[in-house]
Amino acid sequence: MTAEQILDHIGLYRQKIIISASRSSMVDNEVIEVSSKLDVLINQYLHLTKNGSRIDRCALK
Repeated sequence: MTAEQILDHIGLYRQKIIISASRSSMVDNEVIEVSSKLDVLINQYLHLTKNGSRIDRCALK
């Protein structure tokens, strides 16, 4: 997966967390699972771009 594809997935999982948490709570199993997947994606992105520019990392904000 490319850095851009990972960023797209990160955006989707952020939205999933917002929707899931608004329907239940931050400690709901679904929210925790989505959060865990988001963590993995962010770590993949950071690993992929660790030698990249600082601008790439700003896309996560």
